[in-house]
Amino acid sequence: MSTPRLIDWGVATLALPGEVQSGDLHLVKPVGTGVLVAVVDGLGHGAEAATAARTAVAALERHATESPLPLIERCHRALKGTRLAMFARPERSMTWLGVGNVEGLLLYGDGVARSGSPRASLVTRGGIVGSELPRLHPVVLPITPGDTLIFATDGIREGFGEGLPPEATPQQLADQILARHGKGTDDALVLVARYVGGAATRG
Repeated sequence: MSTPRLIDWGVATLALPGEVQSGDLHLVKPVGTGVLVAVVDGLGHGAEAATAARTAVAALERHATESPLPLIERCHRALKGTRLAMFARPERSMTWLGVGNVEGLLLYGDGVARSGSPRASLVTRGGIVGSELPRLHPVVLPITPGDTLIFATDGIREGFGEGLPPEATPQQLADQILARHGKGTDDALVLVARYVGGAATRG
């Protein structure tokens, strides 16, 4: 009997027109009783950016049992932007951390505003991973089933979290955001992860 999933997720990505490879990559990896979700944006675009991003994803996968702060530090040499989130089953919490130009947004699924807002934005820390790593402070947030995390690289225009249909699956949301908000002037990636808390999920 399989263990119920902690999250449902989907990803949509598009390389810069004319490029074969994208420098925007992702990782979704079960770790113990949690799940690591990461999006990385390699410097520039094309083959060099893709190589940098693959190096970072490999490091994240290899050391996925570590906490978010040392994971970001392991990406320091290869990237200009990284966002990490660790969903935890027993605590019903999400720890997130980011540097650079990948946006993070958490939409509350119960429609109830927490801390005065129906959403939470990941605080963007100034600096560049691989060049100037700022002082980092992981943020731990309580989450409930239905809460939805969206990571978007800088190939996605601002405002991507507006007007999203709540009944859509994570994959449908990722596809819709990429189609509506993709700039077309850079690699682009959208990752959507919905916390289900270990409950049975629809296939």
